Amino acid sequence: MPDRLRALMRTSTASTALVALALLSVFAVVRHFHGFNMVDMLVYRAEGSAVANHQDLYAMRLPGWDLAATYPPFAAMLFVPGTWFDVSLLRVLVTLGNVALLALLAHLSFRLVGWPGRGNTGPAILLATGLGVFLEPVYTTFQYGQINLLIACLVLWDLTRSDANRLKGVGIGLAIGIKLTPGVFTVYLLLTGRIRAAGVSVAVFLTTVLLGTVVVPGDSYGFWTEYLWDPRRVGVIELVDNQSLRGMVARLLSTNDPGLLAGAVTGITGLFGFAVAALAARSRLRRAEAWAVVTVALTGVLISPISWSHHWVWCVPLLILLCAEAAQEARVRGRFGRSWRDRRWRVLLTVTTLVFGSHLLWTVPKRPGLGIEPYWQPVSSLYPLAGLAVLALTAVRLRRSARRVIPVRAVPIESVLFK
Repeated sequence: MPDRLRALMRTSTASTALVALALLSVFAVVRHFHGFNMVDMLVYRAEGSAVANHQDLYAMRLPGWDLAATYPPFAAMLFVPGTWFDVSLLRVLVTLGNVALLALLAHLSFRLVGWPGRGNTGPAILLATGLGVFLEPVYTTFQYGQINLLIACLVLWDLTRSDANRLKGVGIGLAIGIKLTPGVFTVYLLLTGRIRAAGVSVAVFLTTVLLGTVVVPGDSYGFWTEYLWDPRRVGVIELVDNQSLRGMVARLLSTNDPGLLAGAVTGITGLFGFAVAALAARSRLRRAEAWAVVTVALTGVLISPISWSHHWVWCVPLLILLCAEAAQEARVRGRFGRSWRDRRWRVLLTVTTLVFGSHLLWTVPKRPGLGIEPYWQPVSSLYPLAGLAVLALTAVRLRRSARRVIPVRAVPIESVLFK
């Protein structure tokens, strides 16, 4: 697969654009017949309407769906422009916006990875956009009209800028103000010694809180003191759609309250993931920063109480990173090596692509999550298992990288002085 992608990228940008356009056209046809309801977009629009009309934001329920507002007040303020458009037009605008954000996410991911070389970046972005819409997390983001791609772009826009940039941290701070969970990247900045950027992200986040308090004081008080702490308000934990560790444990135990076991698994994974990310950022691994960022992103979706499948759009930078490693492997070890060592990155890329591109989650017979048979459990938790595997892989590579560092042998001082 990496060989074919490279061959496509070496063709002209115009030819690659035609391939990407054909793929997006197929996606448009599938979208038409699948009938995307874009229900989350409707929730966002209703939140914006509540703010614009001075209604109780967190008492709002989307008619016909009984869905509530779950984001901070600042996010609802940003959704106000959605009320300016008819729903049909808004669906088109959100879809086109998400296509543009997917292209931007691909661009930022390639920048993070430092691959491919000059002249191939444009075609690579086009191909990633055309193929990326079929990945289940991205496809579902389009289906629901979600904002996951925007959040990922804000974060990567920050993390791909120079540490010397005084505005580094602004994107992460805005992302936290919208959805809170990107706060894991502020922790990452702290762990890697980028104190100023971490401080900027916190300052920007606090500014969003202040703005929310000024514009909708009652809603802000209710959110920060009550609604934030109610996980059931977000959704049902044990649903197969929830691809967090907590959801995985709930399905495994067939309970809607996985209790201390889920808390322990989540806590240990969080500590492990942050440690691996911090060590990776300081390591001698090839593309160390990219591995660190992907690790902390996956840690974030793993430890969140609820991570719907569309929250896993971080599979885009993960797959681009694996593509870069596979391309390097093919260049160094040859295209037709048969041993595991000669083909391991290409195998891992293929398996990961199948995990996120197969849509297997939706084949689980008991989607409500309780009473799932043991042989369906791995399928019902594909993403957390894949995320754990990436954390383990990165940790193993760090250990091997440390072993390859040859210590400098001490030389007796007299041998130097009297040589």
